[in-house]
Amino acid sequence: MINTETVKFLKALKKNNSKEWFDQNRKSYEQAKENYLDFVVEILGRMKKIDTSLVDLEPKQCVFRINRDVRFSKNKDPYKTNMGASFSKGGKKIQCAGHYFHLEPGESFIGGGFWMPMAPELNKIRQEIDYNVEAFNKLINKKKFKDIFGSLSESEKLSRPPKGYEAENPAIELLKLKSFIVMTAVKDTEITSKELANKVVDHFETMMPLVDFLNKAID
Repeated sequence: MINTETVKFLKALKKNNSKEWFDQNRKSYEQAKENYLDFVVEILGRMKKIDTSLVDLEPKQCVFRINRDVRFSKNKDPYKTNMGASFSKGGKKIQCAGHYFHLEPGESFIGGGFWMPMAPELNKIRQEIDYNVEAFNKLINKKKFKDIFGSLSESEKLSRPPKGYEAENPAIELLKLKSFIVMTAVKDTEITSKELANKVVDHFETMMPLVDFLNKAID
């Protein structure tokens, strides 16, 4: 489970995002990092029993670094104020669909799918949805799926039909998407709960048909 000390560290980091402060509190960071990795180990171990594509995945392949890449960003804060982990068959560096857990006080969430695929993968996903829109709609409209996640995020979406598709296409609103992701918020009161791991695994399992559909499209 996530310790209260881990949450306290992330809150403090948000208020003191500097290398000097971070170096002074490195011991607290190392403890928070170890705690989060332990949580990832638990989630991954349980997911491997459900999703055979994760069998060869190692916990350290899932966890993102806390250092920010500030080279092309106006925000020069050196550190992320969250801890994130991606559970996908290729690890965090491979372009494929998967599951994601984001730990950040006030902004924690459970999510998954495929965020901003590159053009070759995006074209394959659109083609698969075009060919099998009924099956795709069926999986994203299942009651439990909708109860947890609502609908696919439309934060990344074209205003016009993508090249090669007509506006009258019955799947056109799905085909306009540039990302195929879902997410649901996790309350601060749930972060340190013993039930958090159960919730994460349950929600990951619920979104597995979406992840499988997207990965089959690009394979």
